[in-house]
Amino acid sequence: MKKIYPRSGDTQIVYLNAVVKDPAISVGDYTIYNDFVEDPRLFEKNNVLYHYPIHAEKLIIGKFCSIACGTKFLFNCANHSLKSLSTYTFPLFCEEWGLDERDMQVAWDNKGDIVIGNDVWIGCEAIILAGVHIGDGAIIGARSVVTKDVPPYTIVGGTPAKEIRKRFAPDVIFRLRTLEWWNWPVAKIRRNLSHIVRGEVDKLELL
Repeated sequence: MKKIYPRSGDTQIVYLNAVVKDPAISVGDYTIYNDFVEDPRLFEKNNVLYHYPIHAEKLIIGKFCSIACGTKFLFNCANHSLKSLSTYTFPLFCEEWGLDERDMQVAWDNKGDIVIGNDVWIGCEAIILAGVHIGDGAIIGARSVVTKDVPPYTIVGGTPAKEIRKRFAPDVIFRLRTLEWWNWPVAKIRRNLSHIVRGEVDKLELL
């Protein structure tokens, strides 16, 4: 997408994939980020933290997600290895301490990519830690610290984030995951928005 702002005259909300340039960050169409404190176009700088090339980690965000102000994605380099006898990152300063640059690899515990599904709502100032996968349709409460994977269509909150409840009954979740409306052509989504916003799963299944 090339369009940056979804609404005329509103520069606090951006289509995220129109402003992200880092090839290690992938964002699906129509995913939005809102920031009323900083310029939302600076998402990579202000919100994707400790994302250094040493681990080749990726941030993958699906389509139609809503990411609130101050959400942070903390990658592996934010951690200090628990295998070391010291919490100090000596390998990071290999030049200062005369270490082999290969020692940098052991300075962090590598937990992997952060993967956010489609139609996920992340509340204000939530923190998502390295290696976490969040399923389609999930909701992350404001100021939550997400340390573990979140199943699809699950609401979590707190520090560390814990399940509060499912958004829908199990059969409805199964049907929504089967429909995957976010992968429909845009024209089809537009035609059926009234069914989507009214929660009319039965009518969507008849299409």
